[in-house]
Amino acid sequence: MRKGILTIAAVGLLTTGGLTACGDDSGDKAASAKTPKIGVILPDSKSSARWETADRRFLEEAFKAAGVKYDIQNAQNDKTAFQTIADQMITGGVTALMIVNLDSGTGKAVLDKAKSQGVATIDYDRLTLGGSAQYYVSFDNETVGKLQGEGLSKCLTEKGAKNPVVSYLNGSPTDNNATLFKAGYDSVLKPKFDANEYVKGPEDAVPAWDNAQAATIFEQQLTKANGKIDGVLAANDGLGNAAISILKKNKLNGKVPVTGQDASTEGLQNILAGDQCMTVYKAVREEAKAASDLAIALAKGEKKDTGQTVKDGDRDVPSVLLTPKAIYKDNVKDVIADGYVTKEEVCTGAYAKLCADVGIS
Repeated sequence: MRKGILTIAAVGLLTTGGLTACGDDSGDKAASAKTPKIGVILPDSKSSARWETADRRFLEEAFKAAGVKYDIQNAQNDKTAFQTIADQMITGGVTALMIVNLDSGTGKAVLDKAKSQGVATIDYDRLTLGGSAQYYVSFDNETVGKLQGEGLSKCLTEKGAKNPVVSYLNGSPTDNNATLFKAGYDSVLKPKFDANEYVKGPEDAVPAWDNAQAATIFEQQLTKANGKIDGVLAANDGLGNAAISILKKNKLNGKVPVTGQDASTEGLQNILAGDQCMTVYKAVREEAKAASDLAIALAKGEKKDTGQTVKDGDRDVPSVLLTPKAIYKDNVKDVIADGYVTKEEVCTGAYAKLCADVGIS
């Protein structure tokens, strides 16, 4: 029996509370005296399609519905551009700034400058370590990794793998989420390595989540392992597809389970084709709604109590953490039903029959 598409943790707990002590209130009075305007800096459009196809779309919908001014820009993985965009937004009068950092150092510099200028701030999707954001909105990222580890184990079992060699394609070393994902899948797979049920194969982090580099790295892993890799823990769909491209060159696709994350169109098609074991669906619409609700309140000089916090050193950061969901071939249709991607996008060409075979009509 499948569970519902998403458990929305804490979103219902967002309640307006102008006097609630739920974080640094610097900038609240300044924001309330200005015309509300929200700035959003997305990280790139290369590592994952979601930033432009989902996050931008859902954030724009929320801001338009609320009737607030907004400016959404993409730093395209350029730290200098990231800081320049932030400076322009602050100078341009944003009263709340939402960022997806490229790394904690750059993110902290931007957040601290915004704070000094009386601009309220939110960490979106990625926590800026040592930062000063008033809120953090994301998914339970260790659970994301745990679902990946469980998914790979499930697929290896279904293939009857004995003492399988498992390689890791970890996310960017500068992304705190990648650290959390790894903690999650290590919690599932390390006990199997320790018990000699599985064999730990090559492991590499992929700089900036770069898919082209991931293909090169995985090809090197496969060579290092003399072609003996039985499962690939890839931290997202882009990295997973990179591994699949190399497996195809070696006629191993479909034989070696590969994980993913983001429920991208490409990832879902790979699952339908049998080349990818699973992905993790994160309902970005709900993440964007939770973040936009907070941003709109902050932009107006108001505050909300999330009922949750996340530790960042000695600081408790008021947070909203949503619950992710594992997606396999038999529930790809749930992602389409949720409106994250369309049937027309996924079930094109040769995938039309594969969609019909799993009940997507």
